[in-house]
Formats: sequence, structure tokens, C-alpha cells
Amino acid sequence: MSDSPDVQKRSTNSNLLLAIITLIVVACVVAFVLLKPSDEPVARIEATEPVKERPIMELKPLNEPDIIEPEEPTTVEQPAELEVPAQRIVEPEPEVATLPALNDSDTMVVAKIDEYLSDSVMSLLVTDDVIRRGVVFIDNLAQGKVAKKHNPVIKPQENFSVTEGDILTIDPNSYERYTPYVKIFTSMSAAQVVRMFEEYQPLINDAYTEIGYGDDEFKQTLNDAIDLLLDTPEPEGALPLLRDSVTYQYAFSEWEQLPAAQKQLLRMGPENMKKVKAALRNIKAQLESK
Repeated sequence: MSDSPDVQKRSTNSNLLLAIITLIVVACVVAFVLLKPSDEPVARIEATEPVKERPIMELKPLNEPDIIEPEEPTTVEQPAELEVPAQRIVEPEPEVATLPALNDSDTMVVAKIDEYLSDSVMSLLVTDDVIRRGVVFIDNLAQGKVAKKHNPVIKPQENFSVTEGDILTIDPNSYERYTPYVKIFTSMSAAQVVRMFEEYQPLINDAYTEIGYGDDEFKQTLNDAIDLLLDTPEPEGALPLLRDSVTYQYAFSEWEQLPAAQKQLLRMGPENMKKVKAALRNIKAQLESK
């Protein structure tokens, strides 16, 4: 199927799904904020000594000899024992790993992704210039485009295939090409994906400013890309195709006129699309809760 020309020619094998996932997975800085208990003022305890009453002077009768009465011993009360307030235990703040420069980030980023994904899934990733590649791909995706040169994953090995009958349709077996890529969504929770996004967000912002955008604008672009994919219509039944030289296009104009990114999602098949959309909704909810 030929995609409508945007800025540059797009290939039908552009692997949209993988790209989205990879970019999201690669993302930036976990801001650990250690909530410390407030310092409550310690009440100052004053030690007070009881005031000794002055003795009452009595007149003694006349002509009586002076009798010296021994004074009662003065008792000095000890000050109340000072209460030492319990010391507040301050936990050490967690150490945040220092991020490398963007040019040197591939080793750390790939190692982090490898903690979550299986070897078979990792084999689908393009592991050079990971962050820049993902940022450019998502920026194009938010505009409905598929940036083939910046695809963060390798393309499916199997070729696109069709079923020829009374009408020309996509061969259901062709949808299976994308099943390994869909597993990326199901291998990680939305919380893990967003946590990685936050952990590497400074590097993502650096890559985004390199292509002319302001700092900290990428999160909105990511949301725009997710919204565009979620807006992809879900057809009921097979979609008729038309052969256009060596490529194919949708027979109905309402499908053929969709943005290239949405048409790529359609090519993944109805079941894969449902799984991708479900994962994207969870990721979107996690991003909005931050």
C-alpha cells in the first residue's frame, strides 16, 4: 500500500510499533524525592527550684531567756530530669546514577533495557544512537509520519503478503510479522516504561533540543504521538486493497487518506492493534499521573 507523500517517501515495512515502544522505553530521569518528616520544635524544659517561704517572725514573751531553736534543715529539690527528645532517624538519600553524555549513552541505555526484555526481543532493537533515533522517530510519529531512516528497530524479516480472491485483502499471516514487536508492550508494565522515561529524560531533552525544540517539550510530543495512534480507526472485517504497480493501497479512500503512522498500525492486524492500544492507554495514564 502506498502511503501518501508527507515530507519524504515512506516504506510499507516501516516498523511503527517497535519504534514507539523503544522510544518510550528509552526515556529519562527518575526524580527520587525523599519525603522527610518535618522538624518539630523541641520544647525547652526549664528546671525550676521551689521558692522557700520566709519564716514568720514571732515575738517572744518578755523576760524569757533567749532560746535558740535549731533551724530546720533546708531541703533543696533536685531539678526535674530533662527529657531527651527521641532522635529523628534520617535515611540517606538514594544515590542517583550519573548520566553519561548523550554521545556516550548507548551502553547504559541498552543495558537498562536489557534488564526488562528477553534476548529475543532485544535482538529486534537497533542499538546505536538509541535515544536520538527514538526521539526523531517519535517527533515524526506525532505528525503522522514514519521516519524510516531513524527506525529504532529492525524491520520484519517476512515480506508483506496478500490474499487474492474475489477481492484483494491483507493475508492474516502477514499480521504475525508484528507479534514479536507487540511482545515488547506486554513484557513491561506501564509503570516500568514511564520510570525509564523519567530516568533518561535529561538525555531525551538534550536530543530534542538538538533538532530545534525547547527544553522539556518532548513529553508533550510523546503524548501527541500516543493520541494519534489511539485515534486510529478499527475496521470491522478485512479491508479491500488495490494493487498499485509493485505496492498496494487501501481500496477505500477514508482508509488510504489516513496518516502514514495510522496506516502502519492498521497493517499490524486487529488483534495486535488492540494490544498496542491497551498498552498505550496505560502508558498515557501513567504519564498524566506524574
